[in-house]
Amino acid sequence: MQSLRPRIARARKLRREMSLPEVLLWQGLKGGRLEGWKFRRQHPAGPYVLDFYCPQAQLAVEIDGYAHETEDRPERDRIRDLRLAERGVRTLRIPAFEVLASVDDALATILALIEDTSPSGPPGHLPLQGEDP
Repeated sequence: MQSLRPRIARARKLRREMSLPEVLLWQGLKGGRLEGWKFRRQHPAGPYVLDFYCPQAQLAVEIDGYAHETEDRPERDRIRDLRLAERGVRTLRIPAFEVLASVDDALATILALIEDTSPSGPPGHLPLQGEDP
């Protein structure tokens, strides 16, 4: 079994070296700012480190820069997404240029996906309509 220590150290390093699109998106995700949904940044998951992860929605959000379009990266990303899906984790990939163009649009895309697949809302939230009589 692979040791957890190197993966945690790598995740910590990535947290210190986040790209500008990641920093901008994190400002809208941290502390439950996205309608109460809590996200983790640079979260270790098996052999991978996810840019952002929402455990309640089992959603990974990956910010893809130019490097994700070169060489074998698209195929590696596809395999990674399939392996995460086998564990019940969905992956949303957002191009970095879209985050730079509009952080609000990127956040809206994330929220729409979560709400489409998690209608009850984040844990601890009461239903909007209250209880049925």
